Amino acid sequence: LQYGLYSSFMGCFIYCLLGTAKDVTLGPTAIMSLLVSSYAFHDPAYAVLLTFLSGCIQLIMGLLHLGFLLDFISYPVIRGFTSAAAVTIGFNQVKALLGLQNIPRQFFLQVYYTFSRIGETRVGDAILGLICLIVLTGLQQMKNHIPRVFRMEKLSVRISQLIVWATATARNALVVLFAGLVAYSFQVRGSQPFTLTGTIPQGLPPFQPPPFSKVTPNETVYFGEMVQAMGAGLAVVPLMGLLETVAIAKAFASQNNYQIDPDQELLAMGFTNLFGSFVSSYPVTGSFGRTAVNAQTGVRSPAGGLITGALVLLSLAFLTSLFYYIPKAALAAVIICAVAPMFDARIFRTLWQVKRLDLVPLCVTFLLCFWEMQYGIVAGVLVSAILLLYPIARPQIKVSEHETILLQPSSGLCFPAIEFLCDTVHKQALSVSPLRTVILDCTHVSNIDYTVVMGLSELLQQLRCRRISLIFINVQAHVLQVLLAADLGRFCNVSSLEDAGKSCEEEARTANEALFDGSDSILPTSGIIQ
Repeated sequence: LQYGLYSSFMGCFIYCLLGTAKDVTLGPTAIMSLLVSSYAFHDPAYAVLLTFLSGCIQLIMGLLHLGFLLDFISYPVIRGFTSAAAVTIGFNQVKALLGLQNIPRQFFLQVYYTFSRIGETRVGDAILGLICLIVLTGLQQMKNHIPRVFRMEKLSVRISQLIVWATATARNALVVLFAGLVAYSFQVRGSQPFTLTGTIPQGLPPFQPPPFSKVTPNETVYFGEMVQAMGAGLAVVPLMGLLETVAIAKAFASQNNYQIDPDQELLAMGFTNLFGSFVSSYPVTGSFGRTAVNAQTGVRSPAGGLITGALVLLSLAFLTSLFYYIPKAALAAVIICAVAPMFDARIFRTLWQVKRLDLVPLCVTFLLCFWEMQYGIVAGVLVSAILLLYPIARPQIKVSEHETILLQPSSGLCFPAIEFLCDTVHKQALSVSPLRTVILDCTHVSNIDYTVVMGLSELLQQLRCRRISLIFINVQAHVLQVLLAADLGRFCNVSSLEDAGKSCEEEARTANEALFDGSDSILPTSGIIQ
């Protein structure tokens, strides 16, 4: 437990200076704890070194301005993550609310064992937890319905309203405080119906460099061996920490109408982990539960972290003995009330009405987050990327058939789209009789790459073998420059559809003359017709 407290204060101070989200609190989380336990082998030395290295990696990413990569996290992915996190974290507290012991942390196993062992519920914990839930909900509703106070009101009315507002705002702290007093009173009488937090070692952590080697009774493990042992954790831990922090920050930013800077978030988290490794912290990230508590309490700026960090240090120094009496059921009630508003059931109906395809990344993220949070986020990002790339690989092509075949792509041509374009040209050009000239309208083509250039070169050659002309019209200047630099054989570009018609008539005359002369060349020489 003490390592959780060691990891809980540095982020508060650093984020106050560098963070861009008023609600976010950096600290230990369930997801990060599970990742660190698997890559650090349940060894504090490895965990603290992993903190230092993760901070260095995140700082480098921030200095290189790689935060733009997080722009690929779409809104449906964020809402799917936050809704699933609300359900997962909320249900994770049910066992504490009911006083159940030895329940697995994996969500599906947790659900199964919670319901199968519901008969083992501790009555004291259940009653206290329900009372705390009712009180917290009532105080929240009270705060939401406090009428505005005007200066002309009586002093007694303004004072009473201020008392109500302060009580409702500090509801989380007050509920935990009174629950602790109730538990202490039972302890004094010699009986304890509640499950308590228990003993936590007292004292501040020593300020010292992270362990770059580890001495055991049998051998000394050096820095290189420790890094090699952690392996993929050096990539997974900082990336998942970043992903979780920004996903949480974006969720609360959209809820509370403010903006975040991903590059700045990277720097804040990097410095937090870097300096945190000097106080025996393990890797931290944005905490969904504490951030939700922060938002529900009404924090106004990252400076709220100063209060949080100071209280953690004060608690480590003097108050850990008092934490012994805090009932777990009361803490569970606080967290459940904090995360409950983050479950957004309306988003499913909204996306169904607005754009049903966006339900795919939402549902993928939502469902897989019940398995593992990080897998859900990654899967949602991948699905969103596929939906983003598909229109690029399969652009809409408008086809018009008159004396010629006119094809007009609706967007730029990138390398995934060239095969589709060539197939479309072949299909349209060879499906008519007699064969007609193909005109490619490039009005909306604002960019091409080398793969597209090579594909167009092969297309020109294939159509030439079938004695079909391909004429380009409305090619933008920078695109035309690329095509000319590639020196495409038999490349013909005109400025308008009328000029293309004239070019077709000229080709027809050339073809007739070629046939009369017995020549095989029926196409005009390569060049640009303006």
